[in-house]
Amino acid sequence: MKKTINIFWFRRDLRLHDNHGLFEALSSEHPVLPVFIFDIEILDKLPKDDARVTFIFDALEHIKSTLKGKHRKSLAIYFGKPLDIYKTICETYHINTVFTNHDYEPYAMKRDAEIEAFLKTKSINFKTFKDQVIFERNDITKADGTPYVVYTPYMKVWKSHFKSQKITSYPSESLLNEIIDEQSLPNVDLETIGFTRSAQHIEDYKINPELISTYEDLRNFPAKDATSKLGPHLRFGTVSVRVMANKANQSKNEVFLQELIWREFFMQILWHFPHTVTKSFKPSYDRIIWRNNEEEFKAWCEGKTGYPLVDAGMRQLNATGFMHNRVRMLVGSFLCKHLLIDWRWGEAYFAEKLHDYEMASNIGNWQWVAGSGVDAAPYFRIFNPTTQIEKFDKNLEYIRQWVPEFQELTYPQPIVDHKFARERCLKVYKEALNN
Repeated sequence: MKKTINIFWFRRDLRLHDNHGLFEALSSEHPVLPVFIFDIEILDKLPKDDARVTFIFDALEHIKSTLKGKHRKSLAIYFGKPLDIYKTICETYHINTVFTNHDYEPYAMKRDAEIEAFLKTKSINFKTFKDQVIFERNDITKADGTPYVVYTPYMKVWKSHFKSQKITSYPSESLLNEIIDEQSLPNVDLETIGFTRSAQHIEDYKINPELISTYEDLRNFPAKDATSKLGPHLRFGTVSVRVMANKANQSKNEVFLQELIWREFFMQILWHFPHTVTKSFKPSYDRIIWRNNEEEFKAWCEGKTGYPLVDAGMRQLNATGFMHNRVRMLVGSFLCKHLLIDWRWGEAYFAEKLHDYEMASNIGNWQWVAGSGVDAAPYFRIFNPTTQIEKFDKNLEYIRQWVPEFQELTYPQPIVDHKFARERCLKVYKEALNN
């Protein structure tokens, strides 16, 4: 007779500590089989040396070695379509409940609905929990129950909720003995799933009281190593957002905490307004007649626009999978407003290249620079890519690092004149918005 078990399904929560869904699974009455599925539907769209896949693989290896070393336990790793994998697992085990944590992206919600429907046919429960955010979905709304679409009032209510309640942690790491004892569980390596180890490395994050307290003063200067590099770790859940928010809250300077709140603001926007994946939040902005010049887009992608700060950002992104946030705003504005290229083109390029790519934040920020999103920069706010150097890279340290030839004759002339581009942008936007 098959042994009755519960399953914990790792997704965007690749850690054993303070993991809400894992804690609930381990607190249940049956032994737990932890699983991870390399989803072929996601992997097929990625470059074969994608650093994020290497990062996930290494995070799983770390979980496995921790389980084996301390508890003589293991983790089942599968490769395929999640629905097919669950059909296979159901043939091997008698499952009572599948536990996992919420995922708010449209593909994930559709996938989870399909899995839940299948499990129901087998009389298996499907339970999901809030883990990757402090507040989700409808947790923070206006008095009439509608979502906030402006950041500042959302942020103020978020903070008042956060400070008025104790944010619970979940000591999942203390219950790991509840994992089943089987050692010969399914496993895959990078080669099996069609990937090679990436030459790009996702850095460890650094969070300390000094970084948090000086964050406001230093975060806008791309030559300084003054950002946390936390993005990919929050994206894949190798850290607990509860731990990070509590650390940020201990500082007198709340700017770092407010960056964590921006992430949740955009997540609830995507959940309430899923059409923003492909359409402008403000419908009138879908009337803009983009130029979408492919040669200019290629020059932007390669960091060959003739504007050194724009080019430095794009080259940093291509070489490392990271771009400084201040520079992200500039390169995004330059693409949409100087070149009149659709924000969706830039969003897709960032989605492929950024280690910390998260759909909600990427779409939210691209629509912000294009002027088409919630709480967006007004359309007439057009960053000057030359004066931005004076403000944020006065000594040219960042530019010299990424565009060493910027003063040579070999460096390209500006792809477009700033004054001309600004006037053209204002004209095209006005025509679209006044129709």
